[in-house]
Amino acid sequence: QVQLVESGGGLVQAGGSLRLSCAASGLTLSSFAMGWFRQAPGKEREFVATISWRGGITNYADTVKGRFTISRDNAKKTVYLQMNSLKPEDTATYYCATGRVPTTAPDLYDYWGQGTQVTVSS
Repeated sequence: QVQLVESGGGLVQAGGSLRLSCAASGLTLSSFAMGWFRQAPGKEREFVATISWRGGITNYADTVKGRFTISRDNAKKTVYLQMNSLKPEDTATYYCATGRVPTTAPDLYDYWGQGTQVTVSS
């Protein structure tokens, strides 16, 4: 069974940094890509970043470019999201997911983590 376990969420002041981790197990040949998404209360789940397992090719939402960095450790099957210069509008529940292609559409991903809360205070 595919399982994604997230960690690293918490409360941080504006301008601060946080590093999220997503440990994956039970991945198959169909698990080509990983993605990070976030969802604030009452809002739609939105794309944050994606990365491919083989090539490490990355893609970012315009709202986080230059501030967030996605990376992966293939040996550990772990994906990270380094978040710098955090803003109050970054406050949301953050989810990691795996799927066949590194797209920005949540519906195209097959498995999801439980989510980890990130709160940025001003």
